Amino acid sequence: MVKIVFTPDWFLGKDVLIDFFSFLVLFTFFILAVKTYKLNKNRRFLYLGWGFGLIGLAQLAAVITKLVLYYDIGPTQAIGQAIVTSNLLSSVDIFYYAGFFFQRFLTLCGLYIIYRLPREKKSIGDYILVLYFMPISAIIGDEFYYIFYLTSLFLLVMIVSNYYEIYKKNNFTNTKVLIGAFSLLALSQLIFILSKVEFLFVLASAIGLVSYVILLFLVIKILKYGEKTKSHGDNLRHVGDNTREKRKH
Repeated sequence: MVKIVFTPDWFLGKDVLIDFFSFLVLFTFFILAVKTYKLNKNRRFLYLGWGFGLIGLAQLAAVITKLVLYYDIGPTQAIGQAIVTSNLLSSVDIFYYAGFFFQRFLTLCGLYIIYRLPREKKSIGDYILVLYFMPISAIIGDEFYYIFYLTSLFLLVMIVSNYYEIYKKNNFTNTKVLIGAFSLLALSQLIFILSKVEFLFVLASAIGLVSYVILLFLVIKILKYGEKTKSHGDNLRHVGDNTREKRKH
């Protein structure tokens, strides 16, 4: 089987747990964003939720793909056998390529939605991302895997930049926490570019895990204190472009 990802043998399975944990966190964030949208009808929260939701689906795609390929037991064994014997898919490698294509493409789509969220007008760079870099990065990421990581790194840097500008306006703690999570996620993508080195692959995975732990902390914080009125803002609306003046109503 072609090795598209560079997971060390001793790390097999652990990366699946990280991906599944990431999916749970992102899906929870998605549910919270949709719930907030239903309460105040602000589409920004809906788009934020869809951004995290697409990244969550990308993590789920990675989990399913790896389970089928890593383990030859139970339901995954039946799926693997069906793939091999199917007339439509003659090789497990095809499933491997397809699964990770959806992981990459959904990740980039989710990041793009989050990147575009605070921006009122589209720039030339936005059109370039949509029409070229995103689909190309997902399609050719198998052989030139670093292009996907470079594209996601670029999007994450732009996201951090956007939310830093928002933080300078609202000074909300939740915005700062979100900036920290995205910054660590950007660092993990930078290290993944060198993921052929086993130690760096594991390090990047660990940093990515920390970023999702921070997101989980933010979700728990919002769920616990979101209904209370606090000066520093503990509601989901306090991670976005909402100044203190806008909050006074």
